[in-house]
Amino acid sequence: MEEKTERQSGIRINKYLSAAGICSRREADREIAAGNVRIDGRAAAAGERVDVGMTVYFHGKPVVPEEEEILLAFHKPRGIVCTAEKREKNNIIDYINYPKRIYPVGRLDRDSEGLILLTNRGDLVNKIMRAGNFHEKEYLVTADRDLTDAFLEGMRGGVYLEELDVTTRKCRVKQTGKRTFSIVLTQGYNRQIRRMCETLGCRVIRLIRIRIMNVYLKNLALGTYRDLTEQEKSDLYRLIEHSRSAPAQKADAGHRSGR
Repeated sequence: MEEKTERQSGIRINKYLSAAGICSRREADREIAAGNVRIDGRAAAAGERVDVGMTVYFHGKPVVPEEEEILLAFHKPRGIVCTAEKREKNNIIDYINYPKRIYPVGRLDRDSEGLILLTNRGDLVNKIMRAGNFHEKEYLVTADRDLTDAFLEGMRGGVYLEELDVTTRKCRVKQTGKRTFSIVLTQGYNRQIRRMCETLGCRVIRLIRIRIMNVYLKNLALGTYRDLTEQEKSDLYRLIEHSRSAPAQKADAGHRSGR
């Protein structure tokens, strides 16, 4: 019954733009609010639905639904910013220079390197990145001093980050050398690992993301990208099958200390 209603009433304009590979749903909402989206010659409204036969315009150009699915793995170098904002000189989109419209799935901060996914499928972004879905991301970290048992246990147990007023989730941490360790997170606060380390008395010298869910960086050369394999895509879709794209409850996103 719900599927029939959806077909009769069309799809929401932000979802339509996302599925067409124009932008994420959140970005679409901002563009709609700014008056940059029109439906059949009139300004689109937030939450409006697009029916068969309607023409949607984005910044004055008609939107053609994207049929080809693009899903890339990219080895981001340090200094590249994970944004599609063209005003950012070192943005990831200009760096890759892919011939079709794509945007990054989440972020990896400017000073970090490693794996990031890019896609034209806006519906994948939130399902992969929302903390409430508990999807894993793995990193290799080099610190500026020898690691102690107290440091490792502190990282594993959750760290209160005063600047963000949150306590990070418990996570898996494994020492790999005197000053190196791997860490698996299921959330992604801004500069989270760096903040965790600084709180516990050390500084990150190098940070590399080596895995997002089932997709591994492996030997992908720095600054290059590749298409995900059919097996990787199949496994990824299976992992996000029951994931939410809507915002998670605060309890899912991370524990607030109440301070």
